[in-house]
Amino acid sequence: MPHHSENRLLPYTPEQIYDLVADVARYPEFLPWTAAARIRSRRPAPERGEGAEVMEADLVISFKVFREKFGSRVVLIPGERRIETEYLDGPFKYLHSFWVVEPEGEGCRVRFEVDFEFRNAILQKVIGLVFDEAMRRVVGAFETRARKLYG
Repeated sequence: MPHHSENRLLPYTPEQIYDLVADVARYPEFLPWTAAARIRSRRPAPERGEGAEVMEADLVISFKVFREKFGSRVVLIPGERRIETEYLDGPFKYLHSFWVVEPEGEGCRVRFEVDFEFRNAILQKVIGLVFDEAMRRVVGAFETRARKLYG
């Protein structure tokens, strides 16, 4: 099923990029196809490290004639600058993704991976045709947002 990974070197601090990716509520402001975001809950997750927390969030994705809401559990691990996402409910059979942000040189290295499958075969086929380009645009949107926020 669709799997995509990105590995980019960016001229921003690891903390800047981590904070940008962790701010799920602001995704509709800049992320393609993201029509809405709602944080259901947040709770500390000390078992994952100092400052770690688990957030449950809903995103509304709008693509061509499709508009779907899905829920996910987002684990924020600031000590490792790692963000893990797993699917809770909505149009997917499954969804897993993660971001890792590491210092490198004057900036940071960002690794992103996503793997998912839609329940709807038609939607899966439509997305499959443009999946890699769509994921490049999503990661590019984070890069553009960082440039806007951090210069």
